Parts: sequence; structure tokens; C-alpha cells
Amino acid sequence: MIQGIPKIEMPKNEPVLSYAPGSAEKAALKVELARLSKKKIDIPCIIGGRSVRTGKLAKCVMPHDHDHVLGTYHKAGKKEVELAVAAAGKAKAEWSCMPWEARAAVFLKAADLLAGEYRRTINAATMLGQSKNAFQAEIDAACELIDFFRYNVYFMKQILEAQPRSANGMWNMIEARPLDGFVFAVTPFNFTSIAGNLPTAPAMMGNTVIWKPASSAVYSAYYLMQLFKRAGLPPGVINMVPGPGGQVGDPVIHHRDLAGIHFTGSTAVFQGMWRDVGSNIGSYGCYPRIVGETGGKDFIFAHPSADLDALVTAAVRGAFEYQGQKCSAASRAFIPKSLWPRFKKKLLGEIETIRMGDVTDFSNFMNAVIDRGAFDSIRKYISHAKRSGDATILAGGGCHGKKGYFIEPTVIRARRPGFRTMREEIFGPVLTVYVYNDSSLDKALELCNTGSPYALTGAIFAQDRRAIVDMTRALRDAAGNFYINDKPTGAVVNQQPFGGSRASGTNDKAGSMLNMIRWTSPRTIKETFCPPTDYRYPFLEEE
Repeated sequence: MIQGIPKIEMPKNEPVLSYAPGSAEKAALKVELARLSKKKIDIPCIIGGRSVRTGKLAKCVMPHDHDHVLGTYHKAGKKEVELAVAAAGKAKAEWSCMPWEARAAVFLKAADLLAGEYRRTINAATMLGQSKNAFQAEIDAACELIDFFRYNVYFMKQILEAQPRSANGMWNMIEARPLDGFVFAVTPFNFTSIAGNLPTAPAMMGNTVIWKPASSAVYSAYYLMQLFKRAGLPPGVINMVPGPGGQVGDPVIHHRDLAGIHFTGSTAVFQGMWRDVGSNIGSYGCYPRIVGETGGKDFIFAHPSADLDALVTAAVRGAFEYQGQKCSAASRAFIPKSLWPRFKKKLLGEIETIRMGDVTDFSNFMNAVIDRGAFDSIRKYISHAKRSGDATILAGGGCHGKKGYFIEPTVIRARRPGFRTMREEIFGPVLTVYVYNDSSLDKALELCNTGSPYALTGAIFAQDRRAIVDMTRALRDAAGNFYINDKPTGAVVNQQPFGGSRASGTNDKAGSMLNMIRWTSPRTIKETFCPPTDYRYPFLEEE
């Protein structure tokens, strides 16, 4: 493309706009919300750059007003998967050989477009289709995704620059090839940034991708595909095939050209996919790379020396922002008995001030959970706590599904550390608290470490530095993203690369070079300038 090496400096994280009263961004966003709300769009599968309509339709609705239909999308099946595999294979020949700086330019342009004219559209689509307030949409759909685009380009260049040494008379190189086939990206509803990152990270490294967005987030996914097209992404590099997991996932998983899986979603689904890959391992053209982030049962652990105001703020934000629908959301808290009365009073007082409702009312801190399935699942956990003699509902507990899928911010006090809501991922605005005796700190730390199969995020609160050291050591394996005196949510690209282990995933750290390097198949190249012309070595000669 050019005879030169572009200089790519380390990016800066995209500034978060405030949407304060009277701000230009707030006015523009409200106009876009009104515009998108008034129209109903038809969303096709997008395969090889072409719109493919199956006639098998499903609705995109507002979770906070589920009678309001934003659009309908065409569900893909086996036929569309086969078309997508063919399109990905056709596009790969040119895309994988395209100069790295040309691929980089596509995503740097996408970042600039998203930072500019597309910002209000992607944010508004996320707000309406996934029931996020303006701030949650801004930090997710705009800032984090912009950061993924820019930093992943920077990480790609770091990978390309990581070359081996060469001895005299030779030249050694490592070529970062794409994987031997296509990558299957499976994305969740709760973060538009993840929906944008999972297909584009492998694509940057020269791979072509089949992308299955969550059925409850196809609306914003469609606008992301428009962004990619506008940025100059060639047809067939990313192919969007929304639809049921079995109808789309099964034929993809069984295809011989599957080279990798980039997944964020439930533990059960990911384990099922891994199991299917294992049972089909002899039929693939290569060993597929499997990268997944699968959820958590994230904790806040308070020491008696914790700052009360900071602790309560972290609990409210960590547990109830975006209705607790974050894999990093605070879902269980360990509070010392000496701090409990003051913590309880302040926490419940703060919860009473939380407003919940439509996303277009910017005074609402909380909005609706994503769909009827999530609503019913969360409600069952709350009902279980209400019926149990081992738990007490201290705040919230109300579930209102007539107009939207609204669940009140709920606090449960568990009398047993092994209570169900202390162990299982709920994915809703429910925080379960266990009060431990100050004298049993070490035991409580062990309960936190072993009380859940997950190990994604966690936070400790203490002012005593010795306590911070001891607690950090005791909980070393309990979280892939660990926070000291901060909430366990809100990881920032290149500041806190994200991912956990145990049942939380493969810990390949989205937002870092560790993730990007998974999408390459390196080739080592050695060139000898003046090769030997005689097979005999000196040792063969007798004295």
C-alpha cells in the first residue's frame, strides 16, 4: 500500500461526555432518541456485504416499553450459515493479505466515526434496544468501543514488531498470519462494546468472521454493521447472522473450517460449545482457538476499617447500575458486624433515592431488565429469598412487568454464606449481604474465595494497609479483575484489561495484547544469506 511504516502512538482513552443540562451532546442525543423511536426498521442478515432476508421474523422491542417495536429482524439458519462460511472464505484471500496498515485504517476510521457522527446513533440504539441510561450507553457503546478499536490497532502493531533476533549471516522473522479458517463471534446483549469488539479483534489480525449477536441486541448490532461498512470494511469480512443458538451455532460449530470462537455469555452455553468442539475435534482443519468470558458472582468485601461512604457508593453503583446486568456487577457483599448497622442504614437510605423508569427520562438511575426471560429468572431468585427462613429482603423485591421489565433494586441479607443468592449468578439488580464476625475475618475471606465457582471481579475496602495486603493475598485467585477501595465494575481498555478464570472464562483479557495474540497463527521465517555448499562439518576431519 505504501513504502513506509506508519507511526502509531499509544492512544488515549476516549473522554466520557457528561450529558449535563444544556450540553450539546444531551440535546443531540434526545433528538436521535426521538428519531429512532418513531421508525420501525427491517433488519436482514448481512452476508458478504449483501442483505439476506429469510422471512423468519422476530421483534426488537424496548425493554422498558415492551409493546414498542423498534424493528424486526430476519433469523438465520443452516442455509444462511453456509452462505456466511462461503462469504468469509471468499473474503479471506484478499483481506488476510491486505497490508496491516490498511486493515488498521478501517478500524481507526470506525473509531473516529463513532467518536463523531455515529456517537449519538449507536448510543441511542443501545439506550432504546437494551434499556441503558445515557451515561451507561456513553461509557459502553461509545467510549469503550472507540477504545477497543484504537488500542487493538496499537496492540496489533506491537505484535507485528515483536521479532526474534538474527545471528550473523541470516535474517529471522515472525509473520502474524490469521487462523486457518473463520472465527465465530458470539456476543451478549449487555455491552454494545463487546458486540463490537468480539468480531473486530480477530478481523484486525486478518481473520474473517461469522458474528451471531444476542437476539435481544440485534437492533444496535445492525447499526454497528452500518458503522463498519461506512469505515470501509470489505464485504464478507464480518458476516452478521442473528438467530437462535441451535439454528446458527450448531452448524457453525460442526463446520470443518471453524478456526476460533470469541464468546461472551453464559457459562452453560460456553461449556456446551467447548464440549461440542471437543467431540468434533477430529473433523476440523485445525485446532480451534477458544476464547470466552462467561460471567461471575462478583464480591465486595469490607474490612472493619473501610470508609463507609465509599463502601456504600460502590455497593449502589456496583450492584444497580444497568440493573445489575453486568458480568462484573456486585452481587454479594461481606460486611463486618461492627460496620453493619451503619452500612445498612446508609445503604437503604441511598436506595430509597434511586429513580427507575424510561431511558428517555435522564433522571432515572435504573431502567428495565432486558426481556421476559431475565425478568422471570430474577423474580424467582427474589421469591426464593422471600420464602426462605435463611434470608430477609431488606430493600426492594418488587417486580413490575406490565409495561416494561422493571425490577426494584433489591438487597437480601443471607444468614448462611452458602445461601443460593450468595452462590449463583443472578444477572439482575440483587445484592446479597452476609454479615461476618470481625474476629472471623480469615474465615470470611475463605468463604468469599471458595463460595462461588466464578472468579471474574471483586473489590475489597479497607483503610488499614496491613489489612489490604492480607486481603489481597487471601483473595488472589478469586478475581481476574481485583479492585481496592473501588467498585468491581467499570474496567477501562488498557487500564484494567478484562477477564477472569475458573467458571468465568479463559481470562484472555479483552482490551490487551493478550487477547489480540490469540487470533494469530505465527509463521517463523529464516533466510540464510550465504548458505553452506558442503555438507561436511569440521569435526569430521581427523587430526
